[in-house]
Amino acid sequence: MSATTFALDPRLEADTRHVATLPLCELRLMDDARFAWLVLVPRRAGMVEVADLADDEQLQLWQESNRCAAALRAVAPCDKLNLGALGNIVRQLHLHVVARTQGDAAWPGPVWSSGAAVPYATDALATRLDALRQELERDQG
Repeated sequence: MSATTFALDPRLEADTRHVATLPLCELRLMDDARFAWLVLVPRRAGMVEVADLADDEQLQLWQESNRCAAALRAVAPCDKLNLGALGNIVRQLHLHVVARTQGDAAWPGPVWSSGAAVPYATDALATRLDALRQELERDQG
């Protein structure tokens, strides 16, 4: 599959905000201020499962998820970091990285379908995006 035919699923486009373009993945922030929640989407058309990626791309996905998880933990310290690739609603391959804290809006249950999303206020969104980008840049240097 070619990266040139990649298109972000409309639901992911609507529910998330662009953070960065990584070597394999589009990194997005879930627009739900209740949770520090990233979504990595490999820029490969037609991918549904991690196993659909080539072996080297699977390794790249895990390397990028580790890098993003570290950035998220630096920006939003947490009690537990959840990773998941469910795809029951949005079939396009995407990996969730969610920083969970005891007492958050869904604790201890899953964040998926846990009430209505609370979009970030404009300033809070800009602050969160800037902090994540700075952490990712720091990690590269």
